[in-house]
Amino acid sequence: MDKKEFKHTIFSLSERLFPMVSRMLGTRANAEDAIQDIMLKLWVKRKQIAEHPNIIGLVFSTARNHCIDILRKKKLDIYDAAFQLEIVKSEHGREALEWKELNTIIKQIVTHLPEQQREVILMRDLDGYEFVEIAAATQLKIEHVRVLLSRARKQVSIELEKTYSYERR
Repeated sequence: MDKKEFKHTIFSLSERLFPMVSRMLGTRANAEDAIQDIMLKLWVKRKQIAEHPNIIGLVFSTARNHCIDILRKKKLDIYDAAFQLEIVKSEHGREALEWKELNTIIKQIVTHLPEQQREVILMRDLDGYEFVEIAAATQLKIEHVRVLLSRARKQVSIELEKTYSYERR
């Protein structure tokens, strides 16, 4: 694999990797550094990568594993930056406050999900990855990813219902 081919097939994926890496590592600076390290690691192995049957899957799983290694080394708390939901901007302060409260509740619910469910729901609903990309990154079958996402969403829904039905009483 030459420089041009690497740039076209692998380096072009760095933009798609950024949301996942940023969410896992917590800050933009850490994510940018990690993306650089990942691309360097892939560049060194470019000859083996060229023969790999699923290059996109390899890139995503390499990025995920690199982030996990960083977190293990630095012993960062994964839940500190589990994800950042954007608060929907509205003209009314009350609505913004309600959205902020809802986002906080959802964050708490998601952090208590099993690891695979949490990872899948964040990659799909927050980062916007397709099922194929999630399956490649997590090394799971697409059907399993769909099941995990369904279960995670159902659990979030149940917990939200519990929270809001409790507040109504």
